[in-house]
Amino acid sequence: MSRGLRYALVAIFVGLAVFVGGPWVYINFVRGDAPESFVDQVATTVPDAAVASDTTVSAVDTSVAPSETLSDPTGTWNISAQSQVGYRVDEVLFGQSVTAVGRTNAVTGTIEIAGGSVVAAKFEVDMTTVTSDEPKRDAQFASRIMDVLNYPTSTFVLDSPIVLPAEATSASVSHAARGTLTLRGTSKAVNLTVVSSVRDGRIVVVGEIPVVFEEWGIPNPSIPGISTEDSGVLEFNLVLER
Repeated sequence: MSRGLRYALVAIFVGLAVFVGGPWVYINFVRGDAPESFVDQVATTVPDAAVASDTTVSAVDTSVAPSETLSDPTGTWNISAQSQVGYRVDEVLFGQSVTAVGRTNAVTGTIEIAGGSVVAAKFEVDMTTVTSDEPKRDAQFASRIMDVLNYPTSTFVLDSPIVLPAEATSASVSHAARGTLTLRGTSKAVNLTVVSSVRDGRIVVVGEIPVVFEEWGIPNPSIPGISTEDSGVLEFNLVLER
């Protein structure tokens, strides 16, 4: 074997090692784990029937007795600065499976509670502020994927009342909800299950909405070297103050 051919083969081998091994090292030793979903952070067990039901279903961790109650939540509740909204998408990065998560605290809105029900709710998210752990991913998100220049906000408006339990507590409770979600200029009715609890006098509401990209006019995020599923999850953790 000639010296030139030997050098060429070594160069190819090294290139392949960097191409394959580099992402593996980055993902497994440099890149941190994706944040846990807001729903997974809640100690709750939701019965299967709760998803399709129009009534409130208790879903509590019975190992911990409720320590905080809210006897009368009537009134207007505002989104606080501790709230977060974001996305969660499974990716394959150069052969390595990862979960991409982007979030923002730029959430505003209110809910109205009257007569033991949530009678109105509207939330707005500043999509220009959504970031992840990867600046290149954020650039794709802001331009090609979500086109935040033309669609800087996303909104959710409650379409039908949510019946609340007689007394809100620090135990987690699930509720069926229906509303209109607007993403990238496309509005659709969505059904979802949200989980609420009381913390330090505030109402905390978490949940997630599956999003099939094509149905919302969102281009598939895949690019050379990185492929994604054809859908993702919109997730939220709303902290409400009276």
